[in-house]
Amino acid sequence: MHLVCLDLEGVLVPEIWITFADVTGIPELRLTTRDEPDYDKLMKYRLGILDAKGLKLADIQKTIGAMAPLDGALGFLATLKELTQVVILSDTFSQFAKPLMAKLGYPTLFCNSLVIDGAGRISDYRMRQTDGKRKSVEAFKSLNFQVFAAGDSFNDLSMIRAADAGCLFRPPASIRTQCLDTPSVDGYEGLLAHIERHMASLDAK
Repeated sequence: MHLVCLDLEGVLVPEIWITFADVTGIPELRLTTRDEPDYDKLMKYRLGILDAKGLKLADIQKTIGAMAPLDGALGFLATLKELTQVVILSDTFSQFAKPLMAKLGYPTLFCNSLVIDGAGRISDYRMRQTDGKRKSVEAFKSLNFQVFAAGDSFNDLSMIRAADAGCLFRPPASIRTQCLDTPSVDGYEGLLAHIERHMASLDAK
């Protein structure tokens, strides 16, 4: 059986932290996993900025509530779900993702969670498991799924490489040039074509 695993931010919806950075006028929050591959270092940096600025979970959720899927994402996802099963593997947090999942038609999502104190401050975060994207792909493969994976950032590379096939989706030049062994596509049409070719090659065996 086929299964497609997709990253969320940068693939189906805008980057939450970049959007929040633009809304708040804090350019330091534009840093993402496209720039910093060490996720723990990145999150501690973000939480430090939130504390310094007095920003809380509700401030971020207000921004997320106004966000919409990327242009073409809904049509792509609908077409893909007609072809095969889809799971979203993301390093985002359940407290961020819920309104976005509603706008995407509630696809299956594996993500992480935030630790919120009594004042609504984000005090910490909890990863579902270390390198969860890769381990999820490996678990699906152990169930005899043929997995295709796609994402846009450094933290997607391990799941793409663990999958039976995969590609980068609209990666920045810095990642594209460092990952010449990994195919890249710049739009949903190209991504869908990659997936369909992978599925056809398997079905022909």
